[in-house]
Amino acid sequence: MGVFSTQRGSRTATTQEGLPVSGGISTAPKRKWSNLMPFFVALVVIAEIAFLGKLDIAKNTALVDSWADLFSPAPLIHELAVESDDLGLLSCEEWLEREDAAEYSRDFEKEPILVSGDEKEWKSCSVGCQFGFNPSQKPDAAFGLAHQTGTASVLRSMESAQYYAENNLAYARRRGYNIIMTTSLSSDVPVGYFSWAEYNIMAPVQPKTETALAAAFISNCGARNFRLQALEALESAKIKIDSYGGCHRNRDGKVDKVETLKRYKFSLAFENSNEEDYVTEKYFQSLVAGSIPVVVGAPNIEDFAPAPGAVLHIKEINDVEPVAKRMKYLADNPEAYNQSLRWKYEGPSDSFKALVDMAAVHSSCRLCIHLATMIREKEEMSQGSKSRPCKCTRGSAVVYHLYVRERGRFEMESIFLRSGNLTLGAFESLVLTKFKSQKHVPIWKQERPESIRGGDDFKIYRIYPVGMTQRQALYTFRFNGDADFRRHVESNPCAKFEVILV
Repeated sequence: MGVFSTQRGSRTATTQEGLPVSGGISTAPKRKWSNLMPFFVALVVIAEIAFLGKLDIAKNTALVDSWADLFSPAPLIHELAVESDDLGLLSCEEWLEREDAAEYSRDFEKEPILVSGDEKEWKSCSVGCQFGFNPSQKPDAAFGLAHQTGTASVLRSMESAQYYAENNLAYARRRGYNIIMTTSLSSDVPVGYFSWAEYNIMAPVQPKTETALAAAFISNCGARNFRLQALEALESAKIKIDSYGGCHRNRDGKVDKVETLKRYKFSLAFENSNEEDYVTEKYFQSLVAGSIPVVVGAPNIEDFAPAPGAVLHIKEINDVEPVAKRMKYLADNPEAYNQSLRWKYEGPSDSFKALVDMAAVHSSCRLCIHLATMIREKEEMSQGSKSRPCKCTRGSAVVYHLYVRERGRFEMESIFLRSGNLTLGAFESLVLTKFKSQKHVPIWKQERPESIRGGDDFKIYRIYPVGMTQRQALYTFRFNGDADFRRHVESNPCAKFEVILV
């Protein structure tokens, strides 16, 4: 059946078949008017039904879009859908919100995630989360291997894989662990040594009163890296070091470590292994103390720096000489030295805040969020994505239904993005607008030191697809422009994202 297209101010319109319909006085035989009469009757009937709200246009789009469509050339971007008991027409967004709503078999508030083999160590979590034993419920996960079918095996350790081979991610996977929790940011659920709550990182800088340039607290003299050689090489380069640990001790070690470090311009944050992301309290205590850390350890220590130039890194033994020279220069030039600690006064970089903010949610809670997310995704896949439209087409325009949540939270928020503005910038703007309209409070708000909470303001640091590791989210993943983002949205119906706010 043909549908008329009418333009205001136009003298002539045509049917779909291309037949001209005169807008002036007809000179055609009256038989032609009688042939067209059924079309006009049909239009009147359809319009009347639509105005009464009884036409399910989602199912009849091929027949007619709406009464207004027949008389306006403006592009329409809403697909209207109405059930027989609806009182009016639904917008595209309302229709998608309804049609895409998934019914899950498990309510995590009534039936929380259960992890056996440990005790509760957190105050609150955005998803129902229990640790311990429940005789009436099979655990969703348990620490260690060899558990019953349907229970995920979890490896959790904060030790270096260079000393504990089972902490190597690939090896742990081969052994049968389903979820890995180590210091590696490539873990499923990272467990780092850092947090705002544990370390008063923004503590004020104290006067540097010691004559020695650096302090060292090294007790394991059999480390497998070159940290002892680096210590000796610094001493050979005429860097005076007060050693409070068991190795090269020349000072009484019965002192408060952080309070002692505050009196030194530099501290030797020498780890016992050079492993990516293995950054322990040695480093973070240096930041608390306001003593520039000289690091032997993680090859990516710059990822953990609070600001550019805030860390001196001895990557290999040959770096000792230039690092020693830099230490002497900074010690003799107060302005340059203070520049390295400027972050203490002005606040750390967004990248550093984004890293440490991760720990605002306890790793046990993040494990529960990870498990709950996996359970829901599995259920969604079993239901079949074809039952969820995830987009609403109207003519040449499309409205996409996306989901987003803040990192560290579980429930998703709906975001609707139009095909005419399917860009990463538009998506970020909509996410930020929605969060601020909801008076959203970032999850790190109460954890951060007050001086860097930023009042009521926040901004987006990263947006990334759900399921990525924190290494990807923070450092390696980026959409390669709007075209890449558009491809992701179009190829992943109801795409889910996480956002890091700073």
